[in-house]
Amino acid sequence: MPRLLGVEIPPNKKIEFALRYIYGIGPARARILVETLHIDPNTRAHDLSEEQLNKLMAMIADRKWVVEGDLRREIAGNLKRLQSINCYRGVRHRRGLPVRGQRTQTNARTRKGARRTVGVVRAKE
Repeated sequence: MPRLLGVEIPPNKKIEFALRYIYGIGPARARILVETLHIDPNTRAHDLSEEQLNKLMAMIADRKWVVEGDLRREIAGNLKRLQSINCYRGVRHRRGLPVRGQRTQTNARTRKGARRTVGVVRAKE
């Protein structure tokens, strides 16, 4: 199982799709990596040589792409900053509500979570 940047990528997938398992590398960046390093797009991840893996890591470092732990830390820092200055987006993040202007009276279940009944609960007689 090939390891890139501390992530084990799936060995039986084509390299262009296997690279997407690295946080911060999506379809566009994966395609750029495969094309500029002249790797056959049909190559499976377990067929890559040690040299090709090293070239992949070197290219990611050369382009200064922020990936994996650094990217996660950066995003978490951005959210923390928004919450600490009490801006609208930070408050929405803190409350677990939609951040980008979506309606919340109906829908928004993904962000709000399962329904919770609010109101008076009558005692049994």
